[in-house]
Amino acid sequence: MRFLVGFAYYLLKIWGRTLRFDIDDRVGVVTSPVRENYIGALWHNRLLFIGYALKRFVPQRPGAGLISRSRDGDLVAALTQRFGFDVVRGSSSKMGAGALRGLSSVLGSGLDVLMTPDGPRGPAYEPDPGAIFLAEKTGAAIVPINLEFSSCWRLNSWDHFILPRPFSKVRLILGPVFRVRSTTTSEEFECERLRLRDAMMALVEMR
Repeated sequence: MRFLVGFAYYLLKIWGRTLRFDIDDRVGVVTSPVRENYIGALWHNRLLFIGYALKRFVPQRPGAGLISRSRDGDLVAALTQRFGFDVVRGSSSKMGAGALRGLSSVLGSGLDVLMTPDGPRGPAYEPDPGAIFLAEKTGAAIVPINLEFSSCWRLNSWDHFILPRPFSKVRLILGPVFRVRSTTTSEEFECERLRLRDAMMALVEMR
């Protein structure tokens, strides 16, 4: 595992240097002082270079990513830590007590967290309840995040995971702040989940 993590880390760094990164900051995160911490929400199929992009454009906002406890998650977690981010293990779909405590602790310490609301098993572009539940319990706002690619390969996976071609352009999009409204019924909670889906999909150009 140590060899695999090291190889993948250096491969991503070399690969990343061939890419042309740009940012579309619609919330003013880059230019504004850190006044509150956020829950970043990114679709699973755009996950590969998010750590690289965030380190490049918003190094002043360290944080932690929610990574599943699967075997694949072990590699992703190790890579995430190599890029300088903390890791909370668990599933956003189930949002167990351990994951909730870990993410709440990160937010409470003044750091951001990043979640893939449709991961790790999908369906693609359908957020599970985790991000809404966390936002409602902690009061933290959600920032929809997207990565768009000028040229890429797509894996034959459930979400058609995206691999940017070398020398392509990668655009990091930070969407407007999404604030979850308090809910008291399952119908109101579902309305917030659908609102988050729409806010995230509003940033997506290539599906």
